[in-house]
Amino acid sequence: MKIILYMAITPNGMIAKENDDTSWVSEVEWQGFSGMIKKHGNMIIGRRTYEIMQKNDEFNKSELNKIKTIVLSNDNSLTIYNPEFVSIVQSPKEAINILSNQGFKTAMICGGGGLNSSFMRENLVDEIYLDIEPIIFGRGIKVFAEIDFELKLKLLETKKISDNEIQLHYRVIKS
Repeated sequence: MKIILYMAITPNGMIAKENDDTSWVSEVEWQGFSGMIKKHGNMIIGRRTYEIMQKNDEFNKSELNKIKTIVLSNDNSLTIYNPEFVSIVQSPKEAINILSNQGFKTAMICGGGGLNSSFMRENLVDEIYLDIEPIIFGRGIKVFAEIDFELKLKLLETKKISDNEIQLHYRVIKS
């Protein structure tokens, strides 16, 4: 199974402001992100990202709430809004096993920082898409939480997605 991490980030590596605000993400980026999720039919997200997405009108209008969603969380009291499409798991490997057993060929990792780092630490990610937004803020949530891992990347493609945004596409070099 191919595992892809896809994130909108600032040039200084933030994926959200301290208060989980992602309103700075452009419509162009949102369309690219949601298109990729729809193409592969699934996403793996953390608990906070799941709760934020449930409150987000764009998420509900985009019908992403009707694709297979795996939420990585140790919180058994998490409210699941659509149990037909949402599963809660406690480990990255468990998330991958569920998707693999359901016939998915690609898994989409979609944040937050702790979730991203957990997949990177276990060397499970094959490709990374980073959509660089033209904004910088000093405090916020980093694309990767500060845990111990190191992986080398090979740049596969750079693409201009708007007048002010670029996309970087990397392959993780497996050792």
